[in-house]
Amino acid sequence: MGTTVTSQPTRRAVIALGAALVVTPVVTVSAQAAGSPVRPVAGLRAAFTAASKRYGVPRDVLVALSYTVTRINDHAGQPSAAGGYGVMHLASNHTTNTLATAARLSGHSAAALRTDVAANVDGAAALLRSLADAAGLGAADRADVDAWYEPVARYSAFSDASVARLEADAVYQALARGLSLHAGGETFTVDARTVRPQLGAFADVPTVAQRFETMTEDYPPARWVAANSGNYRVANRPNDYAIDRVVIHTVQGSYAGCISWFQNPSANVSAHYVIRSSDGEVTQMVRNKDVAWHVGNTNNRSIGIEHEGWVDDASWYTEAMYRSSATLTRHVCDRYGIPLDRTHIIAHSEAPGATHTDPGPHWDWTRYMDYVRGDGGDPSWSVIVDNGGAFTASGNWATASAPGQYGSNHRHAQPVLSSDPAWFSADIPAAGSYRVEVWYPQDPANNSRTPYIVAASGGNQTVYVDQRANGGRWVLIGTFSLAAGNRQVVGVSRWTSTAGSIEADAVRISSTT
Repeated sequence: MGTTVTSQPTRRAVIALGAALVVTPVVTVSAQAAGSPVRPVAGLRAAFTAASKRYGVPRDVLVALSYTVTRINDHAGQPSAAGGYGVMHLASNHTTNTLATAARLSGHSAAALRTDVAANVDGAAALLRSLADAAGLGAADRADVDAWYEPVARYSAFSDASVARLEADAVYQALARGLSLHAGGETFTVDARTVRPQLGAFADVPTVAQRFETMTEDYPPARWVAANSGNYRVANRPNDYAIDRVVIHTVQGSYAGCISWFQNPSANVSAHYVIRSSDGEVTQMVRNKDVAWHVGNTNNRSIGIEHEGWVDDASWYTEAMYRSSATLTRHVCDRYGIPLDRTHIIAHSEAPGATHTDPGPHWDWTRYMDYVRGDGGDPSWSVIVDNGGAFTASGNWATASAPGQYGSNHRHAQPVLSSDPAWFSADIPAAGSYRVEVWYPQDPANNSRTPYIVAASGGNQTVYVDQRANGGRWVLIGTFSLAAGNRQVVGVSRWTSTAGSIEADAVRISSTT
């Protein structure tokens, strides 16, 4: 039986905050939370238990947070790309210093927090307790896992509140799913539960999905979250520079952490795309036409794709990530005429003059290139729904024929400021992850911002597609979590202020395994 993630306002007063909120660590702490350095702890599991007891932070919150940011891996004391250390990713960079704050609160030295796992966990717990005190959590609140959402969201001190929510949501998803994994020679478990996080000061902050609902023109399945303008160079590729390389990177950090780092004006780095490990979600941060700073003297000619995770931990490289990344790479290669080979699709470590090792030895190049070329095997289930099949629409949708349509005809309608969707239905065999592709005829008079609605298991998601381009072929609009059952799955809405005919022709839904 699945678990449920819902949200509710906190019992305390909700403070309305804008999406541009700057979240900084709170350095004040109660006398009970401060104190002398922690006694030596034998083993990482014991460190979580001791830190939980010392600061009144639920042990499961500490473990789920560590899992989200590092997979409970200290990476031999090496920092992440954003300067994060240890299993709790305490950061020290030009704009964020949660490591120094944790040192001040816990009594540990910065050096100990970087290299000693018990100290690192203890310092993180001290920081979380400080943030909980600032949020007004009393003793009863602190015993409730759901009350810790606001401190967790503030933990990494991200400058963008929506991105802070992205990390906190991942922590609560881990709490909802439950965990069981081996790390450092020990087994860590968190029992699955129904969570109802109390959002506190983040109740009025939109999620990344809500705030960045519009997908990108370069790659419709991707969300657009702009990198800081000081972290890339505006260009007009391929007119000024030919694009003939795709470079595969590993973040050395988390998905939310990478997005936040590229938003940081002091980073001086960026990539065009970032891909999440758990489900293959794609965020674009630099337009294809512009030059991202990701690979030195190959920047001008390449598209950079970052993948959540660390090079020394194969668990980050999931099937969903491989397939999502391969689909993106194939899209880029088709668009710019890049050959589908390892001369043109390269690792960061293979670029001329590279000093990095990513994506590292755990990246399965054979598997990845099979997926890029389309040799990765057929999905276990796939269905095509034409507009003459399991399809419903009002009388406002006319039937017509045009070059490049799927089948013998298609439906079309004019935009209005009401939804009036045409729906494609399908019998989804099992709950899981599914690719959704759409087909429409080629016509420059089509609408440039056609809304497609996907009835995902977590609620309807809208993807906007420029139907003036890529007609007469399957166009991927994303990978979605779908519930089992026979119902309306993909809709084409008329609700757009952009002029041009809206086409409803065919959809293809395929399992990702």
